Amino acid sequence: MKTIITSLVLLFFVTLHAQNFTGKATYKTSRKSNVTFGENQKGINDKMQEELQKRLQKMNQKTFFLEFDKTSSIYKQEEKLNAPNPKANGTRMVVMNLGGSGKGGIYYKNLREKRFVNQTEIMGKGFLVKDALPVYDWKMTTETKNIGQYTCYKATYTEEVENKKISFVNGETKETVTKETKVTNAWYTLQVPISNGPKDYQGLPGLILEINDGKNLIVCTEIVLNPSKTIKIEEPEKGKVVTQKKFDEIQQQKSKEMMEKFKSRNGVDIGGGINIKMGG
Repeated sequence: MKTIITSLVLLFFVTLHAQNFTGKATYKTSRKSNVTFGENQKGINDKMQEELQKRLQKMNQKTFFLEFDKTSSIYKQEEKLNAPNPKANGTRMVVMNLGGSGKGGIYYKNLREKRFVNQTEIMGKGFLVKDALPVYDWKMTTETKNIGQYTCYKATYTEEVENKKISFVNGETKETVTKETKVTNAWYTLQVPISNGPKDYQGLPGLILEINDGKNLIVCTEIVLNPSKTIKIEEPEKGKVVTQKKFDEIQQQKSKEMMEKFKSRNGVDIGGGINIKMGG
């Protein structure tokens, strides 16, 4: 197996240096909701719970674009007009942007220098997160499957993470924190010979077309190599410069402040930048 993987890596580098190309990949994302309302909740019947879960699921389905050359890329969400706040039988869902590489954000990667720049915001305040790219200890396999016209190889990454689950019980929020082993499965193709992928994923001998960590699914639906419209990768520059650690601390503090604010108004922050408020 080592011989096969070594040959694939050699093929990757030979192909990479033999080509000078740019490209654009389209990714569809979805995420499982970890929100529960409990049983016999005042003001929330089974039908309302089902409708709210469907709306949450739809909100978690997004489209992103990865524009890349051999050594750098930008990853950003498809721009769409804001939709009205969803409303379900008197239950109003208020969407709050608590930051991340979401709408309006730009995630820049420099593979040669092994660093990233994430232009994002928290509650309207712009930040420029600058730090080293994460290092994934990928375990490559010889398992293959086709994604569209591309032959893909499987790689896995395992890590211990904290899992936070927020429940809504009788107007109060309950947060449970457990530790779990998260296994991330990646499918990459040597037919697009760049060590890149969606979000912060990278480090494999080919473009990553699919990521699945059990809760989040990212799948590439289209690749255009050397498009007629010139692709220019530019590093974002707007926002207050912070490290990833500092940004996480600010984000967590703002999330707590927002939760307290909306709890005092009979609302509840359910995580992921979403607040559900009962009544009008």
